[in-house]
Amino acid sequence: MSDTAEWPAPWIRAALDLAVLASLTDGPLHGYAIAQSLAAHGFGRLRGGSLYPVLNRLEEAGDVEAAWVEGHGGPGRREYALTGAGRERLDRELASWHALGERLTTMTKVVEHA
Repeated sequence: MSDTAEWPAPWIRAALDLAVLASLTDGPLHGYAIAQSLAAHGFGRLRGGSLYPVLNRLEEAGDVEAAWVEGHGGPGRREYALTGAGRERLDRELASWHALGERLTTMTKVVEHA
């Protein structure tokens, strides 16, 4: 896990909603675990000021559900889970990101051959 992101900050900001949704595909996570997952996947260490507004926006949109979970020997915390609508959004937007990457690759090949 790295504190430093593999990509420029504007790319991270553009992909953050999608990355948060993707981090929840294996099941519910609390905010800190989401941040750890994102860092482990090259997004760098996110601060709460970046992550929690995204989680709130995704919850308001119906893409994630939050539930209070009592702690085992510690404080309780909110866990976030992907909803059906969130899964559909993830699939749709991930396909768009792939298409964008393919288009950029195609454009690069055209420039190389010019």
